[in-house]
Amino acid sequence: MPSFDAVIEPDLVELKNAVEQANKEIGTRFDFKGSSAKVDLNSPTPKTRELMLWADSDFQLQQVREVLISRLTKRGVDVRFLDFSGTPQKMSHDKLKLAVTVKNGVDAEAGKKMQQALKASKLKVQGAIQGDAVRITGAKRDDLQAAMAILRKEITEWPVSFNNFRD
Repeated sequence: MPSFDAVIEPDLVELKNAVEQANKEIGTRFDFKGSSAKVDLNSPTPKTRELMLWADSDFQLQQVREVLISRLTKRGVDVRFLDFSGTPQKMSHDKLKLAVTVKNGVDAEAGKKMQQALKASKLKVQGAIQGDAVRITGAKRDDLQAAMAILRKEITEWPVSFNNFRD
């Protein structure tokens, strides 16, 4: 039976390259001279990724964020992978840091929304949450391609990609 997986995974190589380019730009810009502004890519566990933004003031933190977003966009990494909802933490010497989580894997909420979108479309496909992906199966390849189009159209808050297509 034909199937594919709907996943939420960033391209980690491009993410790392964008962070390096952002740090390079921060190092050469005049308004960041003498400051501790930078971006770090951390991996607390193998499944989770986190960006740490460092700056001396709120204004600089916003500038670091804008530089990072522009570099991610130029590298083709969707900004919807990043969760900027945290609040900046004050460190010693009036420095600030902001933890930004990188979304990876389909959580329960996203999986349910994908399944509801497929059921509402009345296509003859079925979605099943399997770990960090939603496996979508159907009898015809055309139904699966229509399901991909529906998911791209309906799911806008997460950057959904498709892999592991089996015929």
